[in-house]
Amino acid sequence: MTVPLPLRGAITDVRGFSDTSRWHVIRTRSPSGGPPPHDADAALIRTSEDVDAAIASGFTSGVIVGGAVDAARVSPNALRDLMVLPSRCDYLADGDVLGFHASSRHYRTLYRRSSTHNSFLVTERCNHYCLMCSQPPRDVDDGWIMDEIKAALPLVDPATKVLGFTGGEPLLDWQSFIGVLEACSDLLPSTAVHVLTNGRGFARREVVSAWADVRHPSLTAGIPIYAAVDHVHDYVVQSHGAFDETVLGVLKLKDRGQRVEIRVVLHAITAPRIVETCRWLARNLPFVDHVALMGLENTGFALANAGVLWIDPLDYRENLAEGVDVLATAGVAVSVYNLPRCVLARSTWPFAAQSISDWKNGYLEQCDRCVERPQCSGFFTTGRPRHSRAIAPILATAS
Repeated sequence: MTVPLPLRGAITDVRGFSDTSRWHVIRTRSPSGGPPPHDADAALIRTSEDVDAAIASGFTSGVIVGGAVDAARVSPNALRDLMVLPSRCDYLADGDVLGFHASSRHYRTLYRRSSTHNSFLVTERCNHYCLMCSQPPRDVDDGWIMDEIKAALPLVDPATKVLGFTGGEPLLDWQSFIGVLEACSDLLPSTAVHVLTNGRGFARREVVSAWADVRHPSLTAGIPIYAAVDHVHDYVVQSHGAFDETVLGVLKLKDRGQRVEIRVVLHAITAPRIVETCRWLARNLPFVDHVALMGLENTGFALANAGVLWIDPLDYRENLAEGVDVLATAGVAVSVYNLPRCVLARSTWPFAAQSISDWKNGYLEQCDRCVERPQCSGFFTTGRPRHSRAIAPILATAS
């Protein structure tokens, strides 16, 4: 199986970037593409010819990838600011956006122009402690991340189809985050924006009003509801009263005409009752815009809680198929995420999406012979992947 792309790590070398006390945001550009259109643009350098092209084009900043070019041989008079990244960052291309801290020599890839799975981490703080959280929350002062995002948004290609925001809980500092959404509306009006949030903030009138007032033409809140009964949902998210506030938030959003996606992560607590949950959604929230039924990513807290969470998807295959049918029959748009086709009932295949982000998506050796691979979600490569006993190549298409 492939390994995740190294979207963060250590800078090999750096010079310039005079203010070393803060995070910088830069956009990598082709060195021969003409004068840099933005102050944050840096020439992407892989060869000595790229150095000459960057200087000729008027760049004052550069990003060297790999060891083919010796930074010490590049005159500071020619390229004042220079950063060297390891060869494993060879995926970087024209139009990608990086955040980095010169003094600590840490970098993060914030945006990849060629990817269809770009998302910004807004905060690591959260008011939930979900049993299967893939991004375990930390009580830290990370308000600087919002500033980094605001600096990055003007560098994002306006042709980007979808941009995601996740956490932690983005609405903990809802006023600052609304500012981010307003920037998206101004700078990227043609880009669909998808925000993963636990939805509890929308129980407050001022939060819903501020969200609706952004008036982004394609803004969606992705909100988890893990069961049809409050105590199960509250147990999964480890927060008493969460279910009631979440449902109230969904109702208030839809009352203001906002787009809402309901997300249900499937594991040993939620999967056995998925039919009940889907019936409840079809009966009580048929007006939501989409329901995503999602396979578990075995990373983060899911590793620590594997004893109570792991269930082979084969063991809930029929229940999942029935739940999908309940929602589809009720006219609710529904998709199945993160589950390979060989573990799904064939009636579910039309609803199964290639949903795993490209930087952490992989396939097994036996997938090479599978005729359904081009349509299959594949597998997570993060954490410690666990695979169903039903994994096997499909050698003939459904009749």
